[in-house]
Amino acid sequence: MKKILILNSNYYKDISKNLVLNAKKKLIQNRFLVHIIDIPGVYEIPIIIRKNIKKYDGFVALGCVIKGETPHFDFICNSVFNSILNLSINYNKPITNGIITALNINQAKNRSIKNDKNKSNKGSEAANAIIMILKNGPKKI
Repeated sequence: MKKILILNSNYYKDISKNLVLNAKKKLIQNRFLVHIIDIPGVYEIPIIIRKNIKKYDGFVALGCVIKGETPHFDFICNSVFNSILNLSINYNKPITNGIITALNINQAKNRSIKNDKNKSNKGSEAANAIIMILKNGPKKI
């Protein structure tokens, strides 16, 4: 059974809770073993992945960054997203990005809505991506 670590940046607790619930549900339905680590912000995601890179088959990064009035949003998003990509490439491990980047709290809430039958959120989208990567290996043509 493949092991997945969900990294839950819970700075915006209501938003991250919905992301985690949907990602976890999707992964368990597809027979993955799921562990979750809660962390205070998205900036900490890469270091926690790095510390656990050999223990898991893949990682799902979840959280939310909302743009304020300073360039902090751009610096955080760029550094975290680039670090996640570099870790994935350097260690040949799938790391999916379900981190919401929003201009305001309403956008973030809309993208994290608890999943019903017709609507996915960033958590279930990130889970679907890792499922596709891990279950659909190379095919002979």
